[in-house]
Amino acid sequence: MLYNACKAYANQIQRGEDYHLLSAVIAVTIADFTMFSELPDVVNRFKLRAEAKPSIYQDDLELVFAELPKFTLSENELATVLDKWLYFLKSAPDLNTVPPILAQEPAIAHAFGIANKAGLTPEELEDQERREMFIQDQRGALMLAEQRGLSVGREEGRIQGREEGRVAGILDVARQLLDVLDDATIAAKTGMSHSEVARLRIELQQQNVRR
Repeated sequence: MLYNACKAYANQIQRGEDYHLLSAVIAVTIADFTMFSELPDVVNRFKLRAEAKPSIYQDDLELVFAELPKFTLSENELATVLDKWLYFLKSAPDLNTVPPILAQEPAIAHAFGIANKAGLTPEELEDQERREMFIQDQRGALMLAEQRGLSVGREEGRIQGREEGRVAGILDVARQLLDVLDDATIAAKTGMSHSEVARLRIELQQQNVRR
């Protein structure tokens, strides 16, 4: 890891170029095993320091290690963005949907979608892409219908009818995707909020129970 970090630092310039063109390099390593049992923190940073006076150090090269086995916070205990990322990285293989507290961070929701795609077979990935194309087609049809407007007597009725039709169409698309996509992906594709998708999922589950 130190070797790769040094290569990344040195390869920024070619022979004869000025050293001031170099930028600092921070090498981040996320480990699913304990690397430094003598250090209690989950995240540890290493820099070039003066042995006689550690307060003298250089920022040009820094190694950052995150050891996931040391992270023990539960979902209800997550307080910072770093906590949420560490929880996601440690729990991602066991998550079917993004927990609400993680969905508040758009980058984590996006990462969850990438992780889901990475674990799909070629056939599953092709099926999901077809469904995403279907969503885009439906949204395009809704936008076209909205642009054309609805033939209603009064302007208020026209606006209300158009909005009701748009919402109904989006809800119908979302319902069809509940069995195949997670809440964050459905929200991103339909424009619904995460809470709206979660509420729709609960309503559908309750309907199935009553049946």
